[in-house]
Amino acid sequence: MRTMLVFVALLGLAAHPAMAAAPVDMVLVPAGEFTMGSPAGNKDEQPAHRVFVDAFSMDKYEVTVGQYAAFLQEIGGDQPSNWKTMNQSSHQKRPIVNVDWADANRYCKWAGKRLPSEAEWEKAARGTDGRLYPWGNDPPTPLRANYGKKDWNNHGALVPVGTLEDGKSPYGIYDMAGNVSEWVSDWYDENYYKNSPSQNPTGPSSGGFKVIRGGSWDSDPRSLRVADRHFDPPSFRSLHIPGFRCAKSP
Repeated sequence: MRTMLVFVALLGLAAHPAMAAAPVDMVLVPAGEFTMGSPAGNKDEQPAHRVFVDAFSMDKYEVTVGQYAAFLQEIGGDQPSNWKTMNQSSHQKRPIVNVDWADANRYCKWAGKRLPSEAEWEKAARGTDGRLYPWGNDPPTPLRANYGKKDWNNHGALVPVGTLEDGKSPYGIYDMAGNVSEWVSDWYDENYYKNSPSQNPTGPSSGGFKVIRGGSWDSDPRSLRVADRHFDPPSFRSLHIPGFRCAKSP
């Protein structure tokens, strides 16, 4: 009888991919509802609304210079501008920047992953308790986020991924506030939340701008809120921002 119960339990695990282990250096975010947006935020964060997201895995860290260098070496793509400075040995664990949306999307596909949706990104950052920041509701500090800096310092303004333990999200994901802002898959629409689907929203079908999330090394505290939304043309590149991380369906 005991053997039969164990067998049935194992079958149950196999039947529910959301319970499977996440790939290496990824974190499993379970299926479920959370509150997206903010009633007191910017206009494009309103209204706050309940969203159900299927289980997915999210990169624990922002994609690093070293990881992007391996990608470029294999596919032979164009290097970001200022690559010689960025690709120094001292920066290999710092996030990649100066990549446009297509660059980020191409990398994630090469890695067998994809860019996260905006809803997936926000759930991974805030969990299900409606917190303001990945770590909770307390204000940002230098131990929680890399933000508020003035000097780029030739990529030295960024901290190596996984440095700020106190800033982790409820799921143990690093740097979802500050360090580098991050491309997500969605097109941007200021009014999208007014008509957003309640299950697995993926943004408008088209647009002129892509959503960027998470704030950056030079952001003010308000821009570090998990509900804060930014946007730029998909061709946007900057010496300082943005970066990205990848997601994967079970």
